[in-house]
Amino acid sequence: DLKKVPGNIPPDIAKLDLSNNKIRQLRAKEFEDASELKILNLNSNGIAYIDPAAFSGLNNLEELDLSNNSLQNFEYGVLEDLYFLKILWLRENPWRCDYNIHYLFYWLKHHYNVHYNGLECKMPEENKGWSVGKYVRSYYEECPKDKLPIYPETFDLDKDDEEWERHKEQTVQTVKKHGVIVTVIG
Repeated sequence: DLKKVPGNIPPDIAKLDLSNNKIRQLRAKEFEDASELKILNLNSNGIAYIDPAAFSGLNNLEELDLSNNSLQNFEYGVLEDLYFLKILWLRENPWRCDYNIHYLFYWLKHHYNVHYNGLECKMPEENKGWSVGKYVRSYYEECPKDKLPIYPETFDLDKDDEEWERHKEQTVQTVKKHGVIVTVIG
């Protein structure tokens, strides 16, 4: 029935199981004294918020279980100190697929050696059941043609635009030397 992370964690502890408690948030530097920690289980706590500095000092952490909590996204920086993380459990969280989920997705993409599971959109309803990766890819897809605003086929260039194009054409010089093309503008 712990409501917060205990403050007396031994500094040489390698595995810490805080699962099935009532820890709703992780504050900054909660684990900074447990620098030898390799496995941290925070499963089934109802965690809804993790401070970006909560895992500060956990440089040796290899496995982190955050499954079955109330996490919707991670703020930028939450995972930055986890240099040696190998396994990240994320299942059974109500992940909200909006712009705020991008940090977590890109962190995982750039840390391809981290094995993870359970990153599935639960909200909003139109993305429910999607993998977060599918959502992020769809975010950057081209807008559907029927949703684009209608613009005239042609429009008049501003006088400044015409002047810039003329100036650009007059000042661009191309020089080929030793198989390298150098373009000088100005």
